[in-house]
Amino acid sequence: MLPVTVHAFISAPREEVFDFIADYGARPAWCDHFMSDYRLAHPDARGEGAGARYLLDAPGWKHYVEATLVKAERPRLIVEDLHGGRNGKTRGEIAWELSRDTGGQTRVEVTFAIEPGTPRERFKEMFGSRRWTRRQLKTALERLRVIFEEQPDGPLARASVAGYEPLRAPRFGASSRIVRG
Repeated sequence: MLPVTVHAFISAPREEVFDFIADYGARPAWCDHFMSDYRLAHPDARGEGAGARYLLDAPGWKHYVEATLVKAERPRLIVEDLHGGRNGKTRGEIAWELSRDTGGQTRVEVTFAIEPGTPRERFKEMFGSRRWTRRQLKTALERLRVIFEEQPDGPLARASVAGYEPLRAPRFGASSRIVRG
């Protein structure tokens, strides 16, 4: 698939926007309109190595995607590696580029590229998935802009690790066989 690129302008410092995008735990606050069943792969949801798994709700093509943050050059670039689909054969990448713009604004540009792993996925991709992806990314960037510029009233939605109980987790280098709490 040819890459889909969308951009938006946000009136916030570039560093704050970078930290928010690089935090997988905060992703449901602005991407839950097309990502459901969002779970973190590890309790540490920030920076390189962080990962998440979610159900991509594309029309007629729902599949799980695993995302891993592979490159984070603060405050200008975030690169995520994707794989999922049938038997995990579909590969992709999301690149977030943040740059300063006039008036203290941050220009956020997201590029989404995916390579279907099976002929069935390739066939479904030909019929509207680029338009759908572009529309969902535009909505996500608009929701991100609203979070920074309009300051929501309540707390933002956050993801958690499936089955993770922080009070029973090993602490400070303790063996995972020793359960404290």
